[in-house]
Amino acid sequence: MIDINNFDILIVPGWHNSGPDHWQTHWEAAFQNMRRVEQDDWDVPVYSAWSRRLTEAVRQCGRPVLLVAHSLGTALVTRWSQEEDATSVAGAFLVATSDVDQFAGTPGNPMLGFNPIIMKRLPFPSVVLASHNDERVAFERAEAFASAWGSHLVDVGSLGHIGSAAKLGLWPKGLVCLGQFIASIGQENDQRDC
Repeated sequence: MIDINNFDILIVPGWHNSGPDHWQTHWEAAFQNMRRVEQDDWDVPVYSAWSRRLTEAVRQCGRPVLLVAHSLGTALVTRWSQEEDATSVAGAFLVATSDVDQFAGTPGNPMLGFNPIIMKRLPFPSVVLASHNDERVAFERAEAFASAWGSHLVDVGSLGHIGSAAKLGLWPKGLVCLGQFIASIGQENDQRDC
């Protein structure tokens, strides 16, 4: 049976990294096989630099890779999957997809190279967890992303951007979803219901 210990899990934070109150930080502390993809500059995200760090992290893994991305990290993962060799990636758990197209060209937006959002099927299984009151992506847009990527969509209710402000702690519901996603990898009939 496939379980969490069969993978090297890479935590892929978004803009400004994930702080001490973020569920990604709690998960990384709780599981030995989770580690963060570190970026040189968390405040001025440049796709080419962030992508290079993701590639390095994936290449250092000895087991199949599971990507656990949040916010801008989801835009990184989806674009990277179309440009790099993603054969060692077993799946992607994509939380609070950030609609980088919505923010492109706005004054003060430091993100470079992440747009346009990739609207192609991902080369590995994936799940998108979306909130109805996320200020960075409309729920309908998250649905469109999930459809284009071939991802299963999970409606988590109204959790904002599903980050530190939501005060989720270890986020047990998220862990249940992760466990169901892991159990579904490689199965024909995807029956996740979290």
